Amino acid sequence: MSAVLPSFPQGLSAESLDDYPGPRAPGISLRYAHDGDLAFFRDIYAQSRAAEVAAMPWSAAVRRAFCDSQFELQHRHYVAHYRQGHFLVVEHDGKAIGRLYVCHQSDELWLVDILIDQTWRGQGIGTALLDWMRELASGLGLISLRLHVLKNNQGARRLYERQGFVPDGAEGAHLRMVRACA
Repeated sequence: MSAVLPSFPQGLSAESLDDYPGPRAPGISLRYAHDGDLAFFRDIYAQSRAAEVAAMPWSAAVRRAFCDSQFELQHRHYVAHYRQGHFLVVEHDGKAIGRLYVCHQSDELWLVDILIDQTWRGQGIGTALLDWMRELASGLGLISLRLHVLKNNQGARRLYERQGFVPDGAEGAHLRMVRACA
């Protein structure tokens, strides 16, 4: 499997991220992912797809194998296409509860992926992470934050809209959204 964290890009580095140590939420922190985090990432990915695959007439083992294969494809895509990305683990009091992948591209900070364990959703963690990204992007002098979200992911879309993101086109099943940093 490919490395979880590719080499650092120009402009956005481990040192610049250290200047923005993490979201301002009680007990929440960020750290760089390493290969040992892949099993956790695989598990929360499978959790995020559980309702969808539950409708399939497959055994639990086949459902899990499907989710694992989809995770592998997604992971390889992210590592290949976001070589300058930062793959972060979201922690609560030192325990992994999610992942946050960000990438500095040109004059924008991209939210590549965010996934929080279902037991931690709805507690303001996503909002805190987006606030942190806005602070990071502003501190780096970037003009905007950008992301893609599935058109039918109404919960995420509501969160992004509350955070000031607006639609900026569509790509297949995804909606592009952008938010100015000013």
